[in-house]
Parts: sequence; structure tokens; C-alpha cells
Amino acid sequence: MDYSNAKKTRTSMKFNIKNIIGITAFLISQGMIAQFYIGAQSGIGNIQSDVKGTTAGNRLGGAVKAGYIYPLTNHIGIGAGLEFSQYKQQVSLSSSSVTLCNFEVDPSTSAFVYNVTTSNYKEEQTLHAVQIPLFVQYSTNINKGIDFNFRAGAKYFLPVNYKIEATANSVNGSAYYPDVNLTITDLPEYGFGGQSNYSASGEYQTKGIIMSMFELGFTFDMGKKNALYAAMFLEKGYGSILDQNQDESYIGYNPTSAENRKANGLYSTDKDAKIQPVAFGLTLGWNFK
Repeated sequence: MDYSNAKKTRTSMKFNIKNIIGITAFLISQGMIAQFYIGAQSGIGNIQSDVKGTTAGNRLGGAVKAGYIYPLTNHIGIGAGLEFSQYKQQVSLSSSSVTLCNFEVDPSTSAFVYNVTTSNYKEEQTLHAVQIPLFVQYSTNINKGIDFNFRAGAKYFLPVNYKIEATANSVNGSAYYPDVNLTITDLPEYGFGGQSNYSASGEYQTKGIIMSMFELGFTFDMGKKNALYAAMFLEKGYGSILDQNQDESYIGYNPTSAENRKANGLYSTDKDAKIQPVAFGLTLGWNFK
């Protein structure tokens, strides 16, 4: 037996165990001196886009959150946490009746221009996301039991799902084959023609982005170890949460019927569109000292 190697192995194991114990003790000690918080925020939530010819209405959005703030000095701390947010809004075409075009391929692999005209098209959008914030907090006492707080940082915004409910008074899909100069307006068995009272569900493909975050507020001591936190917040996304490889018709082509068309959504008409969440409003929380 190689006793020198065995001795080295035992020494290495002791060293690793000491490291693990040390790191664990350090993390526990940081958790013990950190300030934990839970809270909720509500306000105007908007999913901004640069897709031409569309109009979006602001709706209430909100989030629930939990995390901790580790103090570096008497006034400065670093915070992190986990949040779950929801955005809801209605999107429509700027004109109540408009025709949008894109290229499609029929079952015989022939390419054509797919023209879709709708009347009073609207889509209800619902976006759910997980947010992971990392921020710096400045805090100072302004009166007995009252502190002023300012938070600034960034969040990783990860959409969980981005669903749409689309409706229209009528939908009409027609085809133009440029190779043979042929226009087809009414051939339902091949997907061309009209439909009344259109209604369908769909979902956008998404990806994560970075958001900036700012909060300005106050904490009010409610006891030796608890405080009420109230603040105004502003959040803005950078980049685009939309993730698709090609432009699509906002109402999809069905090669076997003029009905049961898929709802792709207005934002899918431009694969390079910038779709960014923006929110502002009020935050209420409870701090555990």
C-alpha cells in the first residue's frame, strides 16, 4: 500500500470538509444578519412594442416578491430575491379593417402571398414571468422609526407563458400566386374564404431579458423586528422577449379549411420586433429585521 498517497487523500478530505463547513457557516451567518422581506406590487403594466399599425391599452399588472437585503454599511445594502409577475393588456389594429400580407406555402409546396383582412380584431394578452432582482439599497433614518429607502438595480425577466385570446367580427383569407398571376378569394376546402365571429387562443414564443428597476419609499417600524415598507417603483425591459425565426400572419393559414385558423398574434408579424415589459406603481412589503 502507498501510505504517502493515503495520507495525502486523508489530508485532502479533511481540507475539503473544513472548506465545506466554513462555507456553510459563512452562508448561515450572512442569512442571520440579512434583512428578509416579502411584498406585493401593483400598478400600470404595459408590454410595449414597435409593431406598426397596432395599438395597446394599459392594464393593471402586479407581482409578489420575497428576498433579503445584506447590509454592507449602516446605509448601504445589497439585495436579491425572487418575484412572480403578471401583465395583462388588450391589443388591436390601429384601423378597424385592414389587410396584412405574408408569404405561405400550400400543401403542394407552392408559395403564395397570404392576405388576411379582419374586422374589429382584438387580442387579450396575458404574460406571466419570473423575475430575479439584484439591487443596491441606500437607507437613512429621517425620524424616529421612519427610514428613507432608495433601491436601484437590475432584474432577469424570464417569461413563463405569454398567451393571447383573439377575437374578430369577421376574418377573410385570400391567396395570390405571383408565378401564375392567380388570385383565390373563395375556396374554403383549401383554406381561402371568410369566417364570421372568429375566436381562437394562441401563445407567443419568448425568451429572457434584463430589466432595470428603481424604488423610492419609506419603512415604518412596527416593532423591534418588523417594519412596513411602502414605495413607488419603475421597471423597464431591454431587448425583446419575442423569440421567433420568421414573420407570421397574425391569423394563421389553415390548408384544409377557411375556419379553425390559428391565432399567431399581431406581434408575430415582425420577428425583429422589440417587445418589452414596462411597469410602474406602488409596492407594499413587510421587512423582518
